[in-house]
Amino acid sequence: MGQAAAMPCRRGGSYVTELYEWFRTFINECPSGLITLHEFQRQFSNGTVGNDSAEYAEQIFRTLDNNEDGVVDFREYVMAISMLIEGTPEEKLRWSFKLYDKDRDGVITREEMLEIMQAVHKMSLANAMAKHNPLTAEECTNRIFLRLDKDNNAIICLDEFIKGAMDDVWIREMLECDPSTVMVERSPERDPASTHW
Repeated sequence: MGQAAAMPCRRGGSYVTELYEWFRTFINECPSGLITLHEFQRQFSNGTVGNDSAEYAEQIFRTLDNNEDGVVDFREYVMAISMLIEGTPEEKLRWSFKLYDKDRDGVITREEMLEIMQAVHKMSLANAMAKHNPLTAEECTNRIFLRLDKDNNAIICLDEFIKGAMDDVWIREMLECDPSTVMVERSPERDPASTHW
């Protein structure tokens, strides 16, 4: 608890105040205190590029759902958001590793990496992102595997993932999850301001 109180707040004020705002919006959007995959996909697509983000939203939801019960509670949600905002680069990469390791077997295959890269690429094209990567999803996947798969066994383990990303800025930027992509957005019908937290 002492560490949480010392965490800086992005908008000024205290971390406790910001946490309260997160909780208030979470409960406003998810009165049961739980968010299902369907609800998360709806919120995610409202805040991004519609249906083009559904695949990526599903992977983010799966990563948020630590206990694998099919719902994300506020504790799971806020722990991930806090870590993605304030965590060390290694903590953020550990979380991202779970995002890419779709079958949760402790390694990332080329197919798993490619699926996530394709979902992100599709979103960035649909969103016409200013910082769009000129490489295709396949080229990004190949480049990442070339640099991270040091033992050439066609899989990336957690250690290779973290060490490789820490040593290469381009890869780290490609692999770290943007915290704004996991935040639930206030619904326009409930809050006319419709802003992210």
